[in-house]
Amino acid sequence: MRHSQDPKIRESHYTHTLDNSLRQGGNAPALFARSEGKDTILLGLHWVPQYQSILSLRESGITKVNHLKGRRLALPRRINDAIDFWRATALQGYHNALALAGLELSDVELVDLPIEMSYVHEDVEITDALTPASRSIKFHTREMTALLKGEVDAMFGYSVWGAAVRGQISAVEVFAFDGVPMEQQINNGAPETLTVSGGLLRDHPELVERYIVQLIMAADWAKQNKDAARRTVAIETGSAEYWLDKGCGADFADRLHFSLDQSLINALNVRKKFLLDHGFMRQDFDITDWADPRPLTNAMKRLQSQRTA
Repeated sequence: MRHSQDPKIRESHYTHTLDNSLRQGGNAPALFARSEGKDTILLGLHWVPQYQSILSLRESGITKVNHLKGRRLALPRRINDAIDFWRATALQGYHNALALAGLELSDVELVDLPIEMSYVHEDVEITDALTPASRSIKFHTREMTALLKGEVDAMFGYSVWGAAVRGQISAVEVFAFDGVPMEQQINNGAPETLTVSGGLLRDHPELVERYIVQLIMAADWAKQNKDAARRTVAIETGSAEYWLDKGCGADFADRLHFSLDQSLINALNVRKKFLLDHGFMRQDFDITDWADPRPLTNAMKRLQSQRTA
């Protein structure tokens, strides 16, 4: 997808319109595509904790979540994208943090920050590395600029990029999600999804299983080669390795295996409800019906047979 000069093909990462494709990544695009009627199957989920925080400037005097009442919070909006996963990420982050302080979204002023450039049009460059780093590193640009200009009082920081922004502008961490219950950390990357075109799974189940085998082997490799895994993720995200411990946890290389564990299904249901409640999705669906555990089960059996042969 990243090699294509056709934005419609690149857009499939967010809308899953490309036939015979697999997608691994944040849950909002996967949930959106399924709600729009796309023929996709959920193959697995995994949970790698992401840095999540509300950031403000020191001169604001905002140091606690309850200080946010009546204050201006940055909310970017991509006006030319079918699913604005970054807006949904920030909004759920605010919602979760405010709830822990007994507040609601209606207690703050959400400042709309329109962005015309779509995700698939920004920094399109064909390289051998196929890394989206040049695009990913800019995720916070609009809200960070608004914060520095005094247009807002606080912004939401997410993953390695949020951790880097905190250090870059010496921001105050009004609230961080470290150590809060799992249900309060649910967001775009928690849990992450692995999906496949339904036709590909039905017509070529063995191919899908072999693909999953490679993911399992890659997760095993990461556990045994943590330094190399850190370098790989740093390149992929366009961040310094320094930010990875804060951005996705020092033990992220131990957390890359997929499953359809019920706790992850429950978390995805919470995420789905949030997207529905706030207008990011139009149609509901049953996640249990969407998921198919057989490819993952068969892939694990296939790998075991390879290792004992």
